[in-house]
Amino acid sequence: MRAAAITLVDVTKRFASHVALDSISLEVLSGTAAVVLGPSGCGKTTMLRVIAGLEVPDSGQVVLNGTTVAAAGRAHVPPHLRQLGFVFQDLALWPHLTVRQNLDFVLASLALPRPEQHRRAHDALALFRIEELAGRYPHQLSGGEQQRVALARAIVREPRVLLLDEPLSSLDEGLRGELRSELARLQRALNLTTVYVTHDREDAATLADCVVEMRAGRILAVHRSSTRGHDPA
Repeated sequence: MRAAAITLVDVTKRFASHVALDSISLEVLSGTAAVVLGPSGCGKTTMLRVIAGLEVPDSGQVVLNGTTVAAAGRAHVPPHLRQLGFVFQDLALWPHLTVRQNLDFVLASLALPRPEQHRRAHDALALFRIEELAGRYPHQLSGGEQQRVALARAIVREPRVLLLDEPLSSLDEGLRGELRSELARLQRALNLTTVYVTHDREDAATLADCVVEMRAGRILAVHRSSTRGHDPA
């Protein structure tokens, strides 16, 4: 049985009078992919931001790999120490930096020896097959290339958890399907705990070991499967 990499216990988050998360509880097992499905405004992105530490829960607990990182209005571990990568819906690539510089900026914050920084950057570029794009700027890239760069930047720090906020939503269906399959392959190869937010059930069919259905700030159902070769919960 796999241990839990992410545990949410009765997490509530409010913005003024709006309840974005209404006492949600969830467990994501180490090395598995959870796909969170639901309409816009149901709390999917807020849940990711709470896990990442970009928002603090008003009540409840957030536990990552056995460590309580936030509880009841207080962050115990800041975002940069949570060992996670985050791909935002708008990708948030730094436009004034080249592809390689986008990765190097992340690596510089880790205070790694220079040879290790070079190794990680090279491996991330190779993993997403974008080595030839290293000297280009984001505006010189296609939509699919930008997606690959954002993913490479997220995994270059070798996180234990990867959070993805509808990263394929702006792509056409053909490219979306291609990158969807590539993400599934990489998640398995890296054995990386992943939470993927989407409204597209095709994403869930391809990527999910666990499908989480959300509505109005609540988790309605969690469907777990061992069809991708992972242990059941």
